[in-house]
Amino acid sequence: MARILILDDDALLNKNIALALTNVGYEVICAATIREAEQLYARADLLLLDVMLPDGSGVELCRLIRSCSDVPVIFLTSCDDEADIVYGLEQGGDDYITKPFRLAELLSRIKANLRRRTVVLPLSDLTAAEQKLLEYLMMNKGRFVSREQLLGYLWDSRGEFVNDNTLSVHISRLREKLEQAGDAGRIVTKRGVGYQWIPQI
Repeated sequence: MARILILDDDALLNKNIALALTNVGYEVICAATIREAEQLYARADLLLLDVMLPDGSGVELCRLIRSCSDVPVIFLTSCDDEADIVYGLEQGGDDYITKPFRLAELLSRIKANLRRRTVVLPLSDLTAAEQKLLEYLMMNKGRFVSREQLLGYLWDSRGEFVNDNTLSVHISRLREKLEQAGDAGRIVTKRGVGYQWIPQI
């Protein structure tokens, strides 16, 4: 079973999340500071990072990790401002869950983000959200997919934090990576309709 690192300075929350994850079979590593997490993250298959920590920002830690690792990163934080969410995703985060949250939702997000370690798609450097986005577009080859359909597939529900900006960030990053790859197809946009993946000819 996968090993998950929880970085949060709230000792009670850390303990409760660790217990819940252990009960469903995950191995858990806990950290309360950025410094501790820096020593532990290489051992984990997925990271749950708080944003506001005593010795720094989980977002900045994510950016550091992204320079050497593609391990899935889920921000778990009370910061629900739209700008903070978009910034976290732009710095390499794969998902963003705001406190308070439902345990079932957290477990679902963890499972979805771990899935990219077993799903093989044309590109190897995609984040979990980008892989899932490309997967859905490829499944719908030959037709346009609406933004609502993409949001529903990416997160399995339209949580309050999901908005057009976060989706636009993922689409923009995915489009750039497809262009750089050159042989993985491209994404076209039809205003008012949605998006379509077109394979390389």
